[in-house]
Amino acid sequence: MGAGNRRRMRTLAVAAGAAVLASGAGLYGLSETGSWPFKASYCWGAWQEDSGPDFLGEKALGKSGSERRAKESAAPSAARPNATCTVTIASSVPDDDSDDPLTFDERVTLAYGPVPAAAEEHRAWIAHFFDGSASPLPDGLNGLVAGDRAMLVLPEACDVSGRPSVVTIRSEGWGDGHLGKKAMSFAIGSRIDVARMLLDAANTTMSKAGCSPGKPLRSTSPIAVTAEKEDRAATPLCRIPGVTFEFPKDPAHQQRVGMVAERLQTCSAVWRARGVPDEPAAQFVMAAEPRMAALFDGLPEGVGQGLVRATCDGRTTVFYGNVEPGLKARSRPDERQVFANFVKSVGERIGCKAGENA
Repeated sequence: MGAGNRRRMRTLAVAAGAAVLASGAGLYGLSETGSWPFKASYCWGAWQEDSGPDFLGEKALGKSGSERRAKESAAPSAARPNATCTVTIASSVPDDDSDDPLTFDERVTLAYGPVPAAAEEHRAWIAHFFDGSASPLPDGLNGLVAGDRAMLVLPEACDVSGRPSVVTIRSEGWGDGHLGKKAMSFAIGSRIDVARMLLDAANTTMSKAGCSPGKPLRSTSPIAVTAEKEDRAATPLCRIPGVTFEFPKDPAHQQRVGMVAERLQTCSAVWRARGVPDEPAAQFVMAAEPRMAALFDGLPEGVGQGLVRATCDGRTTVFYGNVEPGLKARSRPDERQVFANFVKSVGERIGCKAGENA
């Protein structure tokens, strides 16, 4: 073969190789964006388009101008255990009262990492994920799930500096138009749909972080809906003797009576106003499962701090209460006594005594 022919063959080979690489890169890009023939995947591959709730399917894109997009941090790792991912569906419709359209934004945020260390952030986290609207996960999984939120405590192998790691999901919705930006309620799906998303996220993120158990976490049992229908807050709150407040006559405060069992009890009150997210007003929790109780580690302890521990049937049991400033002055007779009454009432119900130094 002459030198000219060899040069032509090398040129063709390089061109063919470049075409293969370009083709592969193109296919990868299509798989990430969901273009035909691939379905899009989100949050480090935890969720896939058209799997699970409507939020991930075509139905959610039925509004005009709808698009689904995702923004994710670096995947969690042993060296960098905090990670977040947000999947958003944005849409718009004409506004009869403005030249600009009405825009809508529904988003689901997945987070992986240890519970917050700062006390104020820690309490806000508890208020959201121990909300009375959530039901316990079945099959020995330590966590809670509702239509708009979910939380799972991961195995000890995933702990960071002694703090439990968790996977959480939360939703939020917003509308924006000539009247300004307003919060809108948004449920991701049924409890079972959200639980599946949670477990998919947990298995994926644990694998990335290098702390997966021997077998993937899974659940096959139905989820018992333990939360009562939300209603106007009344005293005693959640019908717990001694948890008394003088609520305003307006219906802005709502109570959520959650799980009432031997190892978990949740009760919360929120302040609700149109166009803004619900604001936590009061939160009371009893947790006796070791991994759930560990979520309260690091908070100041004592009756005056709203956190008491006791040993009940050989298990560490946590009694927790937090009243936000807007409701503190309405505690009867005062915030400290309300919490002490909660500890006494729930302790008697489960056959466990707790004191300030318990």
